[in-house]
Amino acid sequence: MTPNYINFNGEILPADSLLLTIANRGFRYGDGLFESMRLMKGKLKFPELHAERLQKGMKALKIDGYSQTDSWFLKEKVEELARRNKIKHGRLRLTVYRDAEGLYAPSQNKMGYCLEVTEIDEPRYFLNERGLIMDVYTELPKPLNWLSNIKTCNSLIYTMAGIYKQQNKLDEVFLLNQNGFLCEAGSSNLFVWYENHLYTPALSEGCVEGVMRRIVIKLALDNNIPITEAQINAEILNQADEVFLTNATKGIQWVMGYGVKRYFNRVSKGLMDELNKL
Repeated sequence: MTPNYINFNGEILPADSLLLTIANRGFRYGDGLFESMRLMKGKLKFPELHAERLQKGMKALKIDGYSQTDSWFLKEKVEELARRNKIKHGRLRLTVYRDAEGLYAPSQNKMGYCLEVTEIDEPRYFLNERGLIMDVYTELPKPLNWLSNIKTCNSLIYTMAGIYKQQNKLDEVFLLNQNGFLCEAGSSNLFVWYENHLYTPALSEGCVEGVMRRIVIKLALDNNIPITEAQINAEILNQADEVFLTNATKGIQWVMGYGVKRYFNRVSKGLMDELNKL
């Protein structure tokens, strides 16, 4: 079902409304950030963690109004929009942009936002039946700076990686950072099970600070699975027993193959069962 309504700066409007001018800074400069979230049974999953990340990102980008985008704000706006669209389960995207004039230097730092919802006919997280086939995308490494952990509207690296993925008929790609170490996947964080230990790239390696990444790290600790946030050489992909990806929309997805290497999905299955209890 195509959603009928969006929330644009607090107003519920038809989804096909023409709203942005060419002066919009999100369009012009990628001057903003976004939050991907999951709706289940009409409720927003993990609102506190999403609000915390959103506020942290807005603060870092010096966009005013971050104190109002708390978990209460997110829950209220999300659930109102879901009701208007008659959607119970779905994927949400909240885009926050700097609502200002000016060239690179903005005339002000006011917040503008748009919330969209797309229906997913799934009442819980499901582990993918067919494991993903992946390869390493090397053409454009991800730079390391404090912007790297934020989901900004400047997504050219992910777009180029997405084109590479399509052209090479892959399900997903691994991204490297500027030092050549594993960073994340095209739209997910990354976990590697190697010698009975779980590893994920540290935030200092330039990965997005994913909400689901945080949840899975906590689930691993709660279930006595040894886990380390580390600098990870891509060579580990040839030796690992299991590789899986995490994001807020899909939860956990297991990777089946990288080159000639094939992986299991025992740890990812167990963590997915725990995730669905939350």
